[in-house]
Amino acid sequence: MSTQHLLKYLHPAIPLFLRMILIGSAMMLAFSLQSQQKSYCNPINLDYGYTPIPNFSEWGRHRATADPVIVTYKGDYYLFSTNQWGYWWSSDMLNWNFVSRKFLKPWHNVYDELCAPAAVVIGDTMLVFGSTYSRNFPLWMSTNPKGNEWKEALDSLDIGGWDPAFFADDDGRFYMYNGSSNRYPLYGVELNRKTFQPVGTRKEMYFLEDWRYGWQRFGEYMDNTFLDPFIEGAWMTKYNGKYYLQYGAPGTEMSGYADGVVVGDSPLGPFTPQSDPLSMKLGGFARGAGHGATYQDPWKNWWHISTMGISVKNTFERRNGIWPAGFDRDGIMYCNTAFGDYPHYLPDAEANHLESRFTGWMLLNYKKPVQVSSVLGAYSANHAVDESIKTYWSAASASKGEWIQTDLGELSTVYAVQINYADQDAEFLGKQTAIYHQYKLHYSADGKKWQVLTDKSTNRKDVPHDYVELAAPVKARFIKLENIHMPTGKFAVSGLRVFGKGNGNAPEPVKTFMVLRTEKDKRSAYIKWKPVDNAYAYNIYYGTAPDKLYNCIMVHDANEYYFKGMDAMKVYYYTIEAINENGVSPRFRIIKSE
Repeated sequence: MSTQHLLKYLHPAIPLFLRMILIGSAMMLAFSLQSQQKSYCNPINLDYGYTPIPNFSEWGRHRATADPVIVTYKGDYYLFSTNQWGYWWSSDMLNWNFVSRKFLKPWHNVYDELCAPAAVVIGDTMLVFGSTYSRNFPLWMSTNPKGNEWKEALDSLDIGGWDPAFFADDDGRFYMYNGSSNRYPLYGVELNRKTFQPVGTRKEMYFLEDWRYGWQRFGEYMDNTFLDPFIEGAWMTKYNGKYYLQYGAPGTEMSGYADGVVVGDSPLGPFTPQSDPLSMKLGGFARGAGHGATYQDPWKNWWHISTMGISVKNTFERRNGIWPAGFDRDGIMYCNTAFGDYPHYLPDAEANHLESRFTGWMLLNYKKPVQVSSVLGAYSANHAVDESIKTYWSAASASKGEWIQTDLGELSTVYAVQINYADQDAEFLGKQTAIYHQYKLHYSADGKKWQVLTDKSTNRKDVPHDYVELAAPVKARFIKLENIHMPTGKFAVSGLRVFGKGNGNAPEPVKTFMVLRTEKDKRSAYIKWKPVDNAYAYNIYYGTAPDKLYNCIMVHDANEYYFKGMDAMKVYYYTIEAINENGVSPRFRIIKSE
């Protein structure tokens, strides 16, 4: 709320100087409450640019990015991502500040600014390089990236490469990895740290083995439909003397997009694959967790950022997500994507990421009744609560006063709300820096008497996936989102997601659970279970050891799942839990699948 708005609520008999003191105190309190937000929710709330490529927007102009990298520099996080015409920095991994910057030169004559960028910190210097197969692309350096001060470390990094990644080892040696192909492997080469020229020739690092690892098969159903699988998006992490080379596969278009990892004793291999993906997010509101990067927070906890898919208006319509990651006692690298698009706690201390950072706030309005001010065509109201970022409701206009109201079904305790805007009739190409959303959130116990939950009527930020954690939870049955201003296009929402606790009981455990693994193809299984009456979803956990069930599949509205992502040469272990508005059931006993 602005100073002008606050003044009108204070009695005119109060001296002006005292009114200003009261206003200052109120605004400081509001800022303090806002700054106390302890959680975030994927997709992360960045002011994503719109695709700059005209023929990518023929089905509708839309926001798009992918291939994110986070590096830490002087206590801050720096995030680089495809085609954003700049980058972000953050001190808390929640509030991201955009720095507008063009890295391409006029003679490059391409739209990709930057595409799948590489970033690395060496000493007091940050280096950045974009994907290219040309030989005239500069390597940029900065000792003040927050101040947008850059210069060329090298006029042309002659080696080039698509989907590049840098790695500075602790012995002073420097490496580059690159590759994006369904015909060629990832490559690695040592670079001279001063001249950035290759030391020797590049070496083959790893190529996909989809005959063995089912999750590496291309296609929505992991069956290599349409294309052979792609390997891309290299990233290197060193831990306890081991080298963990990460890669994206099998294709960014699919919900099974994931990051795999191979492990070696040297930066250039040889490497041994981990059977299952490091990061994969099957099911839920936003899917996919491929082509990313792993980094540490100030407390040395590991995190992984990667690409999440939409792929409706274009194959490359995508977002970014962040998940807790780490290494277990046996050196297995893992990433925890269970409830990966629900609220998670931000880093605030040393933590064990084998224990979930999930807040425990459940989704309260899955497929619950919805009312709206208007509807555009087939973009019906219930698309806003169907837990799919691919579908959305659109109002007939972007006018002030258009609204959507969700009924939680009962009086519930609300902790947070995520508003995921959709692009309907958007007008922009490329990054926009002067656009914003404005809205009000209201809540009610009976649908008649309303109170303001959040007032962002004076907001001047672009918040396409705005996530509001309340300073204190409220009791509500109805939540209403009222539009005030859209940056472009219609008032459209792919997910109005309300999180908290219902008043009922958590679901009962699943009583019967089976994994039927076919003899013809050990990569595949038919998973079946007895439904739980009051569950709206299930989490299936699996892994190659009973104490390493690091991957998770979320299933809505079904009691079966066809899974084709296993290592054909390994025994697997599975369990399942049921989910509703009130919590999560105990897990089924772990079962073995040979």
